[in-house]
Amino acid sequence: MFNIADGGFTELHSLWQNEERAATVTGKTFEIWHRRHDFWLLMGIVTHGYARWQDIQNDPHYAILNEPFKGEMNRGNFLEIKNKFLARRFKLLEQALVIEEQLRRAAYLNMSEDPTHPSMALNTRFAEVECLAESHQHLSKESLAGNKPANAVLHKGKEPPRFYEPVG
Repeated sequence: MFNIADGGFTELHSLWQNEERAATVTGKTFEIWHRRHDFWLLMGIVTHGYARWQDIQNDPHYAILNEPFKGEMNRGNFLEIKNKFLARRFKLLEQALVIEEQLRRAAYLNMSEDPTHPSMALNTRFAEVECLAESHQHLSKESLAGNKPANAVLHKGKEPPRFYEPVG
């Protein structure tokens, strides 16, 4: 079975699971886009070249790629929608393939995280700042919704800015 080992860094595998579930429940294994379509899309790109969506769609070897779009053929902007979908899907696959290659390289070089490295301290600090920003965002939403305790916490310790110091 075709797979991209992206380590869970992209949404590809959750998307594949949802698509597989939908395909098995409905019994429409070729009409619902799935990982087999992704495989054939990549094969078409290898054969015809990047962004040659029309050539890929017209090639009888890649007819499977047209199956999920048969119900949309009567729409006016059908080709535009189809080409945009293929481009977005390829970007997702490309991202997952890049991550897979990076993970393979890291495993080959036996790389691991050094907790004493300054970048790890930066990562920890970023996580703290991100957490603080999320809590402030939550407080701000609560304050706007009329929550008085949240409003008090949000404005606690705030002083008007001083632009000058009084002399004397």
